[in-house]
Amino acid sequence: MHYVIGDVHGHFETLKALVDELPTEATLVFVGDLVDRGKQSAQVVKFVKDGGHLCVMGNHEEAMCVYGFNIVQAYENSVPLPLHNIWFSNGGVATLLSYGLVQLKEGKPAKVENYREALKAFKEDIAWMKKLPLYLEFPVIHASGKPVVVSHAPIGTVWGMRHMNAMYDTFFRTAMSSRREPDSDTKIFNIFGHTPVQNGVKIREHFANIDTGCYVEDEEGFGMGKLSAYCVETGKVISVERV
Repeated sequence: MHYVIGDVHGHFETLKALVDELPTEATLVFVGDLVDRGKQSAQVVKFVKDGGHLCVMGNHEEAMCVYGFNIVQAYENSVPLPLHNIWFSNGGVATLLSYGLVQLKEGKPAKVENYREALKAFKEDIAWMKKLPLYLEFPVIHASGKPVVVSHAPIGTVWGMRHMNAMYDTFFRTAMSSRREPDSDTKIFNIFGHTPVQNGVKIREHFANIDTGCYVEDEEGFGMGKLSAYCVETGKVISVERV
C-alpha cells in the first residue's frame, strides 16, 4: 500500500508519530515541503532521503536549493550571510538552525565557527533535492477511473503540458505554487498538499488535498495542526496531532 504524507515542514516528531500509525510494510510518499518552519528539518530530510522514500519537490525545497546555495557561498567565500531573502522570512532560518549552520544573536541568524560537517550535509541534501521529480504517477486506477498522480501543488489543470518543452516553466511553477483546485474534467486523480485545509483532508472525486496544516497554530479551532496520510489504494486517511 502507498501512503501519501502531507507537508511535514520540519516536524520530525510528528512525522514519526504518524509513521507509527501506518502499516509497517507501507510505501511512503511525500508531497514535498519537508523543510522550514519546524525545528527539525534536517532530521526530516535525513529520514526521507536515507530511507529511500518517494518524494516530489515542493516550493520550500526549491527555495532551499536556490537560497541555500547563497549560504554555502557565504561560508566558502568567507562573506557575510545574506540575511534578506524570501526563504529566511518563510521558515528558512529554522531549517539552518536544524542543520547547525546558524545561531541566533540578538534574534538574528549569525554564522557558527564549527560548520564544516554541517555544511557538507547541507550541500548533500540540496543535491538530493535538486533531483526530486515534479510529480509521481502510480499504476493505480482510482475509483473515479482516473490514474493517480502525486504532486506538491495541484497540477490537474496543466497536466497536458507536462511533456511540452515550451510550457515547462508554466508546468513547473504550477507544480510548485498553484492554489487552484483541479477542474472536475481533469484526466488524473491528483493528490497534493501546499495549501492547508481546515477540518481534515479535502477529498473530491478528482483530487485529494492532504495538507492539514502541520505547522499551523490552531488557536481558532479550524482543525489544523495535524499531519495526514492518504492511502492511494483504499482512500483511507490517517491523521495525528502535531507533537
